[in-house]
Amino acid sequence: MSKTILVTGGAGYIGSHTVLQLLLSGYKTVVVDNLDNSSDVAPKRVKELAGEFGRNLSFHQVDLRDRPAIQKIFAQTKFDAVIHFAVLNAVGESVSKPLLYHDNNIIGTILLLEVMAAHGCINLVFSSSAAVYGWPKKVPCTEEFPLSAVNPYGRTKLFIEEICRDLRNSDSQWKIILLRYFNPVGADPSGHIGEDPLGTPNNLMPFVQQVAVGRLQALTVFGKERRMVPGFVITSMLLI
Repeated sequence: MSKTILVTGGAGYIGSHTVLQLLLSGYKTVVVDNLDNSSDVAPKRVKELAGEFGRNLSFHQVDLRDRPAIQKIFAQTKFDAVIHFAVLNAVGESVSKPLLYHDNNIIGTILLLEVMAAHGCINLVFSSSAAVYGWPKKVPCTEEFPLSAVNPYGRTKLFIEEICRDLRNSDSQWKIILLRYFNPVGADPSGHIGEDPLGTPNNLMPFVQQVAVGRLQALTVFGKERRMVPGFVITSMLLI
């Protein structure tokens, strides 16, 4: 019998690619996304790309902070695990709207964990970020590096990590993986899904693409700390 996975934020960039791979690997997959910075186009395209496995995908436009709606989804389906992508992730916006980020990211995650626990789902993969390292004194980073987020977005990721650690320490039956990654780049070879954010992109690669097609005249890369050679910037990427 195939296992069933809940993917929060599954209509987003990394989430949609994860959902596709889950389907192709034989998992039944349920996507929950409020579509604040994505659209329902991605789940539809993922379903098409998955071919016959697409029948194992269902989508709910729901905000994680809507407890009754989340409880209803868990009551309808027994989940073997949750992959949690559903957070706001724009660094600049987090500086101007810190309360929004703490409310959406942290409160939404706490509610999710509470509902998971109530329904006996204790397997979680959390999409964290290398932003929890702040500005490390040297690179590349290792997991043992000191954690020191420097903006509200990074701090929400770090706080969620700490919440997950506290939960695991209180109940050893929980199995939790915290994945920290850097700038995601790339797309499915079909070209039908990729990074297509609503509004201003949060990652570097969309700006590179816009310069390539003539939408922008030049590319600006912020962060003088990473300029190792004049005219070049060294950064870390996660290949999708």
